Amino acid sequence: MNPEPESVLGYSFKNKTLLVTALTHRSYAGEQKKATSHNERLEFLGDSVLSLILSEYLFDKGLDEAAMSRARAHLSRGSELAKAATELELGNYLHIGKGEESTGGRRKESILAGALEAVLGAVYLDGGHDEARALVMRILKDRLLAVPGGGFKDAKTRLQEYFQKEFGELPAYKILKEEGLEHQKTFTAGVYHKRKLYGKGRGRTKKEAESAAAEKALEKALEKIGG
Repeated sequence: MNPEPESVLGYSFKNKTLLVTALTHRSYAGEQKKATSHNERLEFLGDSVLSLILSEYLFDKGLDEAAMSRARAHLSRGSELAKAATELELGNYLHIGKGEESTGGRRKESILAGALEAVLGAVYLDGGHDEARALVMRILKDRLLAVPGGGFKDAKTRLQEYFQKEFGELPAYKILKEEGLEHQKTFTAGVYHKRKLYGKGRGRTKKEAESAAAEKALEKALEKIGG
């Protein structure tokens, strides 16, 4: 295994196979003649490990439950994890199938976010909680330090406040599209007011897609008021 990913992550694996698996996308495993492990199980584990580590960090900051929930949702959403993976240039080390390669899979948000979670799961299995926590602190340091005392207000909450002030009503969300296999779906959501579409967004869950749609709607609202 090329040692470069370990240098980028700042962690040396005792079991190198875990790192290989964490960086192997299902599309690549499916193309191999012999059975090849892929990273979806590690991604599932890494998602839970990340949630725990973020919860511990936010608890230590003294935030209340609602603020912790908002901040954790913001820090762990796919777009933020994909940005962190991009900063690490993690896409360069992925094993992906020819189809995904031809469609820019190394830059896809869902693949990058999933790979980062899988790597975290691999570090947790290889080195335990403390090493996994140290990795999260390294790769999300700037984002963690930016958490305000009251936590983040998520996009849906901010949009709700804007709509209540602007229209005296709440926005409505609708799932417009579901794509991909059952275990790896991507959702597209739209946010509306009186049938007018204010924003569209994509995500790995319906909630994430709705949040992305709210972000787009907020961007338009800021443009409108010159913010």
